[in-house]
Amino acid sequence: MALSCKSLATSLVMLAISGCTIVPGSHFEGIDSGEQTYNLEQDLEKVNIQIIDSQLLNTQKLAQAAAKPISSNAGVSTSSYEYKIGVGDVLTIGVWDHPELTIPAGTQRTAEFDGFRVQQDGTITYAYAPSIPAAGKTISQVRDDLVKRLSRVIENPQVDVKIVGFKSQKTYITGEVKQPGIYPVTENPLTLIDALNQAGGLTEAADWRTVTFTRGDNTEVIQLDNFYAHGDISQNRLLQHGDIVHVSRNDAQKVFVLGDVKKAGSVTLNRYGLNLAEALSDSGGLNEATADANGVFVLRKSNIERTGYFASVYQLHAKNIAAMVLAEQFELQPSDIVYVTSAPLARWNRVISLLLPSIATVDSVDDITAN
Repeated sequence: MALSCKSLATSLVMLAISGCTIVPGSHFEGIDSGEQTYNLEQDLEKVNIQIIDSQLLNTQKLAQAAAKPISSNAGVSTSSYEYKIGVGDVLTIGVWDHPELTIPAGTQRTAEFDGFRVQQDGTITYAYAPSIPAAGKTISQVRDDLVKRLSRVIENPQVDVKIVGFKSQKTYITGEVKQPGIYPVTENPLTLIDALNQAGGLTEAADWRTVTFTRGDNTEVIQLDNFYAHGDISQNRLLQHGDIVHVSRNDAQKVFVLGDVKKAGSVTLNRYGLNLAEALSDSGGLNEATADANGVFVLRKSNIERTGYFASVYQLHAKNIAAMVLAEQFELQPSDIVYVTSAPLARWNRVISLLLPSIATVDSVDDITAN
């Protein structure tokens, strides 16, 4: 993963270094019109080029609204949840009006210390009731069994059973949370969201969009952002013994700002997203003396099978007074490439063609780090 990231960085640095030919003040010196490393006409036929304007933003907002998940009753239901006792759990048992059957609490002892631990064979032993099956049963089932057995020696016994040590079932919260560790499953239902909160929440370096949830041999990606941003309760899970919740770093949640800006490099998306204006600002802004304000491009890989294009290119006319308003509303996506050119209008298609291979480079590295 580290090697892949270095390769990506090298590719982007080389792209920026090639700015001797395609960035500030160069106007593509050294690029012969006869050079055909990439077929410009064929390349551009596979690219969807659009202007960032109010119409595009409205279209994107409508698409986002249509794609917004609708919360339903398919979420976690805890109404019928009952904890099943397991080997290692500790119970306390009390019988009303029969203090001789109740172990008195000591000043230096805890209820867990004095309790009845479920043995490896899944049973507990109590006065007048040896080898009571407990593992796999609920508290009410164990209480009913005790009442039935004690009724042989006590008239109408009033029995109270509690779990004071939850030792048999655990879940694992790993990765970018403030308190990663092992968390017990208890008589109170534990959901995925509850577990993340118990672990102190996500760190600043966490990927806020997704977490991985593993149960047995199955692993699924939970769209955490859909839960928090859209209330999609179907993304929650009721945790069971052995479940693993892993929060990844946000290393892949970046965009790359290149070209005629004051500080080229990567900008990280946070949980609230990142718009084009913020990305340009974090990169120090355009070089006023050399940058072409109408040459601000966003390159984004597309699914060619679904859209017919392998990339989309969005152009911002930053000389327009309303440009920054549009830039503030244009949301970037992970692995987007923002490029600011100093080239004249007639050469912009060549800039786009030169940048297209970098989209494939970023995408291939994302695939490697994801695996």
